[in-house]
Amino acid sequence: MEGTMKGAYLPGNSSAVLKTYPIPTPGWGQVLVKTKASTICGSDIRAIYREHQGKGPEGYQGVIAGHEPCGQVIEEGPGIKRFKKGSRVIVYHISGCGVCHDCRMGYMISCSSPHRAAYGWQRDGGMAEYILCDEKDLVELPEGLSYTDGAQVACGFGTVYEAIHKIGISGADSVLVVGLGPVGLAALMLCRAMGARYLIGIEANPVRIALAEKLHLADQVLTPGETNEAAVKALTCGHGVERAFDCSASDQGRATAIRATRQWGKIAFVGEGGTVTFNPSPDIIHPQKSIYGSWVTSIWLMENLVEELVRWKLHPEDLVTHRFPLEKAGEAYKLMAEGNCGKVAICFDEELP
Repeated sequence: MEGTMKGAYLPGNSSAVLKTYPIPTPGWGQVLVKTKASTICGSDIRAIYREHQGKGPEGYQGVIAGHEPCGQVIEEGPGIKRFKKGSRVIVYHISGCGVCHDCRMGYMISCSSPHRAAYGWQRDGGMAEYILCDEKDLVELPEGLSYTDGAQVACGFGTVYEAIHKIGISGADSVLVVGLGPVGLAALMLCRAMGARYLIGIEANPVRIALAEKLHLADQVLTPGETNEAAVKALTCGHGVERAFDCSASDQGRATAIRATRQWGKIAFVGEGGTVTFNPSPDIIHPQKSIYGSWVTSIWLMENLVEELVRWKLHPEDLVTHRFPLEKAGEAYKLMAEGNCGKVAICFDEELP
């Protein structure tokens, strides 16, 4: 396919710049995907949009931005084995080497090879009309999900699902989610679907609190403060929650997640950056709590997740509060950086309102 396309580049000064690029041609084992929806991740804001502060896996190489793309295959390169022209696909956003131990487990996020390249970070991503993908990086998007649903799965919902898989959620659990940005809201949505009996959120932003209330995602939302631990315990018969997720990346938020969890409970740290201060003996050793770090997900769990979403009749796009065409990428990134929103999406064709 010949011609040119528009794509968004992030110069690192809190702006997004549209440039013209040649439409790529798929090589061996590759496909050309027509982008239908591409959502904005908080990691892009933190490590690329404001300034290029990332190193290693987060080192931005001046490519087309966007690591949460979803679209439809429109051209096949030679050697394709599964997907074909017309396939609806989610892009797992890290293209790993395929032969290191982590890649062979499906965790390309942890690929240790110098050949590792993340879409939107080290290779062209989804903030463009078309995206060149390795077939091995694709997940089938079921007909029951929209392209905007799929874009959410590509990072945020996949990340939460991985954390849930690590610590487990059942109908016996009360759950605390600290930080109700898009990832925290996704955590509430998935925990509700998996049967959690009581859901508590902590969030300061009134827009995000209102979204959680509108979608009936939490039974109680608290505002951040020194009394959060006591309030959570009061809501859980004095014991604390069985499971907690920190999506805030704040010192106080993480400490609250630990201390508001009951004895033998489990806590997942999902929010990127920041620090935490706690007292190991009284906070985790004596009450025998477990803290898990969780970074994105594996491609096999992502395939499981899209199947579950259809079965649960869940639509991640319900967390999208604003949709923009590619031409307004600057406005979209600015809004996401301000934080007075749910998820923000760049949409094409039928995915626009």
